[in-house]
Amino acid sequence: MAVYDEIADWYETDFLPRSTPGDPIGIRRSIATLLGAGSGPVLELGCGTGVHAAQLRELGREPLGIDLSGRMLAYARGRLPIAQGDATRLPVADAALDAVISIMVHTDMPAYPDVVREAARILRPGGVFVHVGVHPAFCGGFADRSDPAAVIIRPGYLDGHWTKDSWTTEGVRNRVGATHFPLPVLLRSFLDAGLILDRFAEGGGPTPTTFSVRAVRP
Repeated sequence: MAVYDEIADWYETDFLPRSTPGDPIGIRRSIATLLGAGSGPVLELGCGTGVHAAQLRELGREPLGIDLSGRMLAYARGRLPIAQGDATRLPVADAALDAVISIMVHTDMPAYPDVVREAARILRPGGVFVHVGVHPAFCGGFADRSDPAAVIIRPGYLDGHWTKDSWTTEGVRNRVGATHFPLPVLLRSFLDAGLILDRFAEGGGPTPTTFSVRAVRP
């Protein structure tokens, strides 16, 4: 993805060091809770610079990554095995894996329902797909989070749209934009892919920043 190629250096050397100390929006907690400990490969869709690979290994997993951006993958190369490719057309056989994960990338993928179908396709029966993403109800171009104690929700949530509008100039979205999926649209993508919704989590506060889903292939 050319737009991520353009910000890869800033993302790795500036944004990540500022945003990842501790677990301020509950990403690590959601991964630990919904994916949990296990063994064998887990494919991360849109792995970016591979920043989550270490935690996946801590859980006993063998992380693999795929992403469109060659510049992001240049940073990921030393962190996990990678492939450059499109998450809507994964170079993986049917029913090949027990676990697939998507971490904070669904708004970067306008065809995310197709990505979920691909995740379901490559999962074995009983395999899990874990989605960790920005919260559809409280994050987006319609949400002003400049005051954490009083998030302002303006019209726009129901529209489903791509925008670069952001409450901050220090984040990713004002640079690359984001596609908004209202909560029913997001959840329906799992059901349409034939997955069973199993568990949910929210992270960050006092108003949640992340919304996560664990879904199982029957």
